[in-house]
Amino acid sequence: MPDARSPRVLLILALGVISFTFAPILVRWADDAPGLAIAAWRNVFAVLLLAPLAAVRIRDEVRRFERRDVLLIALAGFFLGLHFITWIESLYHTTVASASVLVTTSPIFLAALGYVILGERLAWRTLAGVGVAVGGAVLIGWGDAAAGANLPVSGKGAMWGNGLALSASLLVSVYLLIGRVVRQKVSWLAYVFPLYAVSALTTVIAAWGMGTPLLGYDLAFYGLCGAMALGPQVIGHGAFNYGVQFLPATLVGMLALLEPVGASALAFLFFREVPPLIAVAGMLIVLGGVSLVVWTRRSGEAVDA
Repeated sequence: MPDARSPRVLLILALGVISFTFAPILVRWADDAPGLAIAAWRNVFAVLLLAPLAAVRIRDEVRRFERRDVLLIALAGFFLGLHFITWIESLYHTTVASASVLVTTSPIFLAALGYVILGERLAWRTLAGVGVAVGGAVLIGWGDAAAGANLPVSGKGAMWGNGLALSASLLVSVYLLIGRVVRQKVSWLAYVFPLYAVSALTTVIAAWGMGTPLLGYDLAFYGLCGAMALGPQVIGHGAFNYGVQFLPATLVGMLALLEPVGASALAFLFFREVPPLIAVAGMLIVLGGVSLVVWTRRSGEAVDA
């Protein structure tokens, strides 16, 4: 089994981060449909993609699950589904900048919850790197807002949207922390397949309850949702769910701060969007914070004894 500093673990996490950067681009291309429909179909397609492999690989392991395993995976899937719902819905009520800043607070939640629940104590250099990276993400959001990001013309207002984004941050933190516990004894596929199944069920039930139609869209919409399922979900979240077996959830969650950096580069490539200088400075600070954590891990000081 690889350890936390294995090139294999780092490569898989890098692929996950890269796949996450495509999520905002794909959502933008599919934004003619309600956000809840995007969340539901993204999850459903992820389950369908993994189903053939899961059917032949995890039956015996799933049969050996203890009641605690089933409960924790169900809770993680429920929280993941709620994360998708609240995060996407927040974009309909507040600015992308505000939502992005608030959702990047997840490493702070993870550091606190990891210490209280799992007793994981991070080295001061690691905590400093997390703080620097979160600060850089705030600058990215500030730069987007200064560039003229406007509130949506419909919705319940910025306070509601900001609350949803902060809730999404807390939900993803709890989901990753549960994964940190379960993945110590459950294989990757035996964890993520039922995890995504519960997440899909959560989003579909929410869509049904809110009266959001899931059928009747054009083929391009379903193709984009399939791409989100394969990229940001199976590869992105899948990589993070692989990584939490070897790394504290705080460190894994912090890597998501690289998403707005890569997404900005892709937005320039596809939409010719040029970020303001303050956002560029924020991107460099995020990279510096992540680099500090990586350097700390390589020196073996990321977690206190």
